[in-house]
Amino acid sequence: MKIYRFRYRKRVLQGVLKEEFLFPVVGSVFGDFRLATSPVPISDVHVLPPVLPSKIIGIGRNYRDHAKELGNPLPEEPLIFLKPPTALIGHLDPIVQPPASARVDYEGEVAVVIRKKLRDLADDASVADGILGYACFNDVTARDLQSKDVQFTRAKGFDTFAALGPCVATGLDPAAIRLKTFLNGRLVQSGSTASLIFSIPFLVRFLSRIMTLNPGDVIATGTPAGVGQMSPGDRVDVQIEGIGVLSNTFTGPGVKEDR
Repeated sequence: MKIYRFRYRKRVLQGVLKEEFLFPVVGSVFGDFRLATSPVPISDVHVLPPVLPSKIIGIGRNYRDHAKELGNPLPEEPLIFLKPPTALIGHLDPIVQPPASARVDYEGEVAVVIRKKLRDLADDASVADGILGYACFNDVTARDLQSKDVQFTRAKGFDTFAALGPCVATGLDPAAIRLKTFLNGRLVQSGSTASLIFSIPFLVRFLSRIMTLNPGDVIATGTPAGVGQMSPGDRVDVQIEGIGVLSNTFTGPGVKEDR
């Protein structure tokens, strides 16, 4: 099942995609819901970020090849950071270069979307019921500021630096999700969650013992090797089997995104 959030005739709705039509959700995707009987053509809607998280949790250096390309040691525990919800954008929204940065990189990732409140999970606790599904994510990073500041808040926290979408897909195997990132149509990243240092179930349990995970919260699980710089006019496509493609264009400073 693919769950979209979208704007249609000045209304913001959630819906489930069937072929080329979105069937609006009646109820909550985080609980009980049914589908309306009057579908909307997906070509007639403006796709929005599929959820509105209370927090976006990033995981650094969770692929061995990415840690190696940056010259960093492998973490003994998950390296976590937060991106503010104000950084969130959706499919086809522009990524805007901040005046403070001369180098902004793409980082294609698999995102986990939480379904229900999770807190203090045990090591052997099942997490499947706590996950709504998965989405494409671009953990946009001002690499020059990351190197300068050491910690990640400024480099990863600018408006438009958290691209999520185009939908939340359910029913995927968290241990076998394949990810590809394209820059202007050229393959630049390829990886699988099978290669994660810390698996998705481990991350959910680990994070639940640090902070309460709320419905709609997003965990960006890390990026494989191949991160690189974007230039104004570049298009980045994050493609995940079973989900689709998240596409965003990088623009120079001064462009205002349409939220």
